[in-house]
Amino acid sequence: MAAAILLRRVPPARAQATALIAARSISDSTAPLTIETSVPFTSHIVDPPSRDVTTTPAELLTFFRDMSVMRRMEIAADSLYKAKLIRGFCHLYDGQEAVAVGMEAAITRSDSIITAYRDHCTYLARGGDLVSAFAELMGRQAGCSRGKGGSMHFYKKDANFYGGHGIVGAQVPLGCGLAFAQKYRKEETATFALYGDGAANQGQLFEALNISALWKLPAILVCENNHYGMGTAEWRAAKSPAYYKRGDYVPGLKVDGMDVLAVKQACKFAKEHAIANGPIVLEMDTYRYHGHSMSDPGSTYRTRDEISGVRQERDPIERVRKLILAHDLATAADLKDMEKEIRKEVDDAIAKAKESPMPDTSELFTNVYVKGFGVESFGADRKELRATLP
Repeated sequence: MAAAILLRRVPPARAQATALIAARSISDSTAPLTIETSVPFTSHIVDPPSRDVTTTPAELLTFFRDMSVMRRMEIAADSLYKAKLIRGFCHLYDGQEAVAVGMEAAITRSDSIITAYRDHCTYLARGGDLVSAFAELMGRQAGCSRGKGGSMHFYKKDANFYGGHGIVGAQVPLGCGLAFAQKYRKEETATFALYGDGAANQGQLFEALNISALWKLPAILVCENNHYGMGTAEWRAAKSPAYYKRGDYVPGLKVDGMDVLAVKQACKFAKEHAIANGPIVLEMDTYRYHGHSMSDPGSTYRTRDEISGVRQERDPIERVRKLILAHDLATAADLKDMEKEIRKEVDDAIAKAKESPMPDTSELFTNVYVKGFGVESFGADRKELRATLP
């Protein structure tokens, strides 16, 4: 039973490593544990959830492993970008892993998630595998978007993950549209629409929130506040950086986004609220270790001491490591061994992704229009174009 729980959110590529976990002195107990969140929730026109979060040893170990895989994937993506194997835009998520993992722990794959361009780890949390992630980053056919989306456009329809969007804030109205469909179909599910503090001032966000409130749509707007919109500190861009209050007439909750258990508790609460009462705003207080994108060193508008201070005091993986050790669920050596296995798993996935070919040039015109319409290339060298119109 415990092994099954460990595997519940772990993609198939990691099954072998998970089997090795069970062979070591790691607890496989499913007995409930109650752990208090690091800081209290701060609420706006709604009673906050309890700080006491119910979890299990198996879940804590899953959290540690999933976040460690994400961290290693993003570090590897940094190296691949510098080696020019990843081209174009690339936005890394290291530091923010607790948001993706905690959210997934609170919901089901029937719920929908839509996000902006910092999307690699959300894709993994939704059940995506490392090979398709790296293949997409490198523009290969085996990628989750067939190598045509790249870093900013990951997608997994069978898990209701709708990307991956490059236009700042534009994913929020789409997310509210997904919530409209859920209510129309009476599905009793919800949509989590993620955006950053840099997108929080977008007018379209407030327009979508207004109509969601009018129609009581099951939409949860999640502001991943990493405190810098590109290179601009939140206080320079927002007169009111209390993003959880920005809904005014819509309830809000501020959450420690570096505490995976707090994220899980808040998302569970938000889903129940949204299905029963309509939209709610969650502000995840989080932090990114890398710059905004790979062209940003991330150290011109903040100090290295600030970054290292967050790593030492609030790192989401280290917090879970401390919980595991404090409750004697595994030894420090066990966790180090797990991290070594993850490093090998990531390296193997990169090697396999590199074997996938680039998309054929004819693919340039596919997946744009409804099948059978639009423009296609033909001829021996695929340089001739033919338009097919209704």
